[in-house]
Amino acid sequence: MPLKYENNLHNLLKKNSGIRSATNIGTMTTNEQSVINWTRENVAEWARKECLNRKIIECIVKEDIDGKCLLTLCENDIKSLREKYAYALTLGDMKRFWFSVRLVQKQNITTLAYLGILPGGGSDALGAPNSHHHSLLSSMGTSYASADINFSEIERISPPMSIDGRATCIQPEFFKTMISLGYAFLVTWITAFVMVVVHERVPDMKKYPPLPDIFLDNVPHIPWAFQMCEVTGTLLFCIWACVLTIHKHRTVLLRRFFALAGTVFLLRCVTMLITSLSVPGTHLECTPHDHKFDDSSSVKITEMIYLRISRAYTIWSGLGMSIQGVRTCGDYMFSGHTVALTLLNFFITEYTPRNLYFLHTLTWLLNMFGIFFILAAHEHYSIDVFVAFYITSRLFLYYHTLANNQALMSHDSNRTRIWFPMFSYFESSVDGIIPNEFDTTAEIFYKLFECVLNLKDACMLTVRRFWIAHGNIDVLREKHKQFLNATNSQLLFPNNLNQQQNGTAAAAIARKPTKCNNLDTDSIAAIKRKSYGNTSIEKPINDSVDKSFELGKEKNL
Repeated sequence: MPLKYENNLHNLLKKNSGIRSATNIGTMTTNEQSVINWTRENVAEWARKECLNRKIIECIVKEDIDGKCLLTLCENDIKSLREKYAYALTLGDMKRFWFSVRLVQKQNITTLAYLGILPGGGSDALGAPNSHHHSLLSSMGTSYASADINFSEIERISPPMSIDGRATCIQPEFFKTMISLGYAFLVTWITAFVMVVVHERVPDMKKYPPLPDIFLDNVPHIPWAFQMCEVTGTLLFCIWACVLTIHKHRTVLLRRFFALAGTVFLLRCVTMLITSLSVPGTHLECTPHDHKFDDSSSVKITEMIYLRISRAYTIWSGLGMSIQGVRTCGDYMFSGHTVALTLLNFFITEYTPRNLYFLHTLTWLLNMFGIFFILAAHEHYSIDVFVAFYITSRLFLYYHTLANNQALMSHDSNRTRIWFPMFSYFESSVDGIIPNEFDTTAEIFYKLFECVLNLKDACMLTVRRFWIAHGNIDVLREKHKQFLNATNSQLLFPNNLNQQQNGTAAAAIARKPTKCNNLDTDSIAAIKRKSYGNTSIEKPINDSVDKSFELGKEKNL
């Protein structure tokens, strides 16, 4: 065996299971980089951690098996180590080596597909049929071997991400965040208007009593419970605002929050508009004639629309909260308060470190107690609260599952664009999990100061552009006024203009010398051309020219 191989083996086998010696390999460990980038030493270190035989590690170093070779090994290659290369390996050594290799290959199936090692009727780099790769994937399971995959599908499979699945490049993308904010703002207005409509359609309490409900029938009404529910929601919102303030990727969090909140509340508009449930409690004051317009009255349609919009504005400005003086009925399926509590709870627990057990327990308690207070106040049926919690939590999990798994996004990209167009647009540049990284106090103040400076510069630039444009407009307006005044004076006073022109021509003729004895036809034609077709001036000039011509003719005779 060459000396360099002996030295490498000595360095690898010298390490203990929990201690790294000073003679460690000067490369990254197997946990710090992907398998495809492993060197020969990394593969040997991996074999040592898998408790493989020393002879296997010697084969890896001597045969120069790196990460790419490890991912493309098949069972025949391992058999050839003993049969063709005459390594003294037992059957157990080869089987254990093959099981470990197959486990690594299964964990990196996306990398294999990205490298072009796919089953089907293709060929490898040397032009031979790729039965080797087909048998390799067949050994990983029937699902990979039976899949109808060809080389054209490489584009649908994402390239390898980081080891822990985190996003590699996170852009703020303020424009997308503003679009999501506008979407949520529009949905809140639609929700407020729909709440006004369903309030007008609420069934009569005398004719339609409250429906049977397991919880409401067994829990007495607590008058102050609904206000306590909104207090718990306010506490959750304050915690969420603090998380947004210190999180490094706050724009992505805001974009996702607005997108999910807008989608859930838009779905709520549909459900509460389709079917109107009866009032869940007799303590609620919901009379249809107080909130319904009589179409047979003399009220105009514009006035009806204006009154509905004004009521919708009252609901929107009060955020639909009773502590803000908003009281509505008919918006039962499903609970908007439960949606807000659940969204805030899930976002706080998702975007804070996992070791903050006290904070996560507190948010879950606030969420559950808020739901209990809603039911104790008899403001919603139990089915309203259950459906609201289920839909909100499922949408949150589905959204983040797709956003965190780039392979799922790229594999079903066409279907995702059709069913989730906003998701495809908002998460197009996110290629992994958003890490929970936070700013220090100094960084927060620096970013706030930078934001104020950028806002000031934008305002100054806008004012300067407006001032320049406004000054040019004034100059153009002044010139336009002068032009109009001159044109109007010519159009309104043509007689004065003709008189002035006649007087000017007469004065010019008077100033001319009286002696004009030798006038030939060329001079007469030149004088006539100076008139430029002006009839008011042409006549006196022609008369004077004729008289001068006659005098000159008599003198010559």
